[in-house]
Amino acid sequence: MAIERDLLRDRLDRATAHLDPPFAVVDLAALDTNAAALVDLAAGKPVRVASKSVRSHDLLTRVLRRPGWRGVLAFTLPEAIRLVRAEVSDDVVVAYPTADRAALAELAGDPELAAAVTLMVDDPAQLDLVDAVRAPGQRPELRVCLDLDASWRPLRGVHVGVRRSPVHSATAAGAFAATVAGRRGFRLVGVMAYEAQIAGLGDAPPGQALRGTAIRAVQRRSYRELLARRGAAVDAVREHADLEFVNGGGTGSLAATSADPAVTEVTAGSGLYGPTLFDAYRAWRPTPAAFFACAVVRRPAPGVATVLGGGWVASGPAERSRLPQPWLPAGLRLVGTEGAGEVQTPLTGAEADRLRVGDRVWFRHAKAGELCERVNELHLVDGEAVVAAVPTYRGAGWAFL
Repeated sequence: MAIERDLLRDRLDRATAHLDPPFAVVDLAALDTNAAALVDLAAGKPVRVASKSVRSHDLLTRVLRRPGWRGVLAFTLPEAIRLVRAEVSDDVVVAYPTADRAALAELAGDPELAAAVTLMVDDPAQLDLVDAVRAPGQRPELRVCLDLDASWRPLRGVHVGVRRSPVHSATAAGAFAATVAGRRGFRLVGVMAYEAQIAGLGDAPPGQALRGTAIRAVQRRSYRELLARRGAAVDAVREHADLEFVNGGGTGSLAATSADPAVTEVTAGSGLYGPTLFDAYRAWRPTPAAFFACAVVRRPAPGVATVLGGGWVASGPAERSRLPQPWLPAGLRLVGTEGAGEVQTPLTGAEADRLRVGDRVWFRHAKAGELCERVNELHLVDGEAVVAAVPTYRGAGWAFL
């Protein structure tokens, strides 16, 4: 492993010798390997790409050109509209409900957009908001998807997973589907159930064997419960709607979710870049494909090398797992009292004394697409050369959240 990382460092250094840090790269060979592996894990079911984990028009297009990938799961309605207008996809599901009135007005005013974008809903108030923007008789029929809560509630007051939709039971799902069916101007075309406690939680956290055992036990029981409940909910919804898709999963649960007979498609995105959070998974670990480089600018003491910047911290609970990790050269670590800083990041470890001012340290981000909020472009590396520089959302002037 150490030899492979040394070879990767040499290759990235040679490919980007003409660039000044900080900058970010995507190794195309690793990206394509991950994309193919995710399709294999999906076992014949189409994979919808999660745009928030990629955040680059060019790379989304590259992935969607590959066999097995179909459609986009966007994170905001304005983003979905941009992706359709940019011809990235004509099948974009918005993963979260929206209250963006201007974007809703744009969607409701364009029949082509309305045919390509699917809104996420889980509350009649969201339908009311759409009607207040433009009444049903004054707009094309809008496509909507029901967000079914996939969290596990083994006991009263116990909630395992993220807090998303209020629609949890099959009965509630059927009742909501009936509500949508009775409303003019809407068509229920899909159901989504994202099992975050399985897909988004590593089951082998480093150095925490007991916690890993507990997580795996919870995930097994949660999966069995969801398998039955999701199937029943889909059946209940189909009594009121002609569903086009049932979506589930994420990179961390692709194989398990695709095995659910109720699911017709799965979603993945983070596995394309292979961020550090996915080092804590046993079932499949993507090949690291996205990196950012920072330059050593000072040597404050023996055994310490300090790079400029580096504090590109990921969202989520404020804990060490959200910090970027120095990856190349191997053997570096963050300083516990400082972590990754906005303007400088001191590093220690066996390799620190070998670093000189001007040398590069390659980091991996904790979460996939959030890296793209820090840079205007991604340098695409093929072998030992940068073959292109493509804009991130930020570089294209796209700011959504």
